[in-house]
Amino acid sequence: MSNRAGAAGLGIARVVAHCGGNLATALHYLTAAMASAPESPEPYTVLAELWRDKPADLAEIVRDADSWRAVLAHAYVSFLEGDMDAAALAIGSVTGAQPDIAWAKAPWFNEERFLGWVSAEALAEAAMRTMDYGHDLDTEAMRERFRPWFRAIDVVSFRRPAPEALAKMAILLRACGLTDASLALCNRADSVQRIMLTEVVRAGTWRKLGSLEQAAAAFERALALDPANWSLCLDLADVRAEQGDFLAAIRLTEHGMKFRPTEPTLRAATAAYRARLTGSPSDLNELIELAPHLPNGSYRDLLIDHACAGPALPAELVAEARRIQNS
Repeated sequence: MSNRAGAAGLGIARVVAHCGGNLATALHYLTAAMASAPESPEPYTVLAELWRDKPADLAEIVRDADSWRAVLAHAYVSFLEGDMDAAALAIGSVTGAQPDIAWAKAPWFNEERFLGWVSAEALAEAAMRTMDYGHDLDTEAMRERFRPWFRAIDVVSFRRPAPEALAKMAILLRACGLTDASLALCNRADSVQRIMLTEVVRAGTWRKLGSLEQAAAAFERALALDPANWSLCLDLADVRAEQGDFLAAIRLTEHGMKFRPTEPTLRAATAAYRARLTGSPSDLNELIELAPHLPNGSYRDLLIDHACAGPALPAELVAEARRIQNS
């Protein structure tokens, strides 16, 4: 191992593991060694020895604890037990919590035994878990750490091209800045079966690339596949608003309200786009009343920006809306 601290920890783990010491303590040092050099096989060799010698005790520790160390050990123990789906989900969770460490460079994650048996659904869910904490993955350093994920996605998506799973995997590729690969994976999903989720993912990728018309077209196809989906109506309305077509945006939100008339976000968007198009004080008032109930602050502020740009709105009403943004 290249890292001296990790090597020292591995030595301590060996002593503790084989001299009747506390198993949890050995596991602590082993996982520290894995974090120090994820690609090194030595910590996994020691953990495999522990699993062979004390499988029940080790299983109890990794099952009952909720620390990243336990989840990391659970990933490899699941691999040893042949439960590749559980192994994928566990390493996905650890990666989401600490993406600055290249956990997937672990030797087992790159073995054909794993790549040949993990299900597309589990790998897709694991990929989603890597994004759980909202870390920025669109950097060269992150792409290097996530390279084993890209290979796994490539292998598994060809082995079992399940459309929904492929669409979820495409979200990770997009998050890592691999927009061309994300769109290609969506196309591969379409070749099996066209589903709404694929179009939504494709729309998000086109938006990231700055192509609003392509994004709108993808949302329209998604809506055609699921016409009663109010959330899709809102997504497409937001794109049309960004393009400056507030009449189309209003028609879309009003269509969505047929299916979810009490949804605060949908009602707020309708009011904002009406205020922007017509300069209606009553619509801006409605947006002001709904604003505290919107869960997404940045989206609330965007709606207020749109509404306050409406023609000839009373200055005091605009000021009241702006105060919400600053609160």
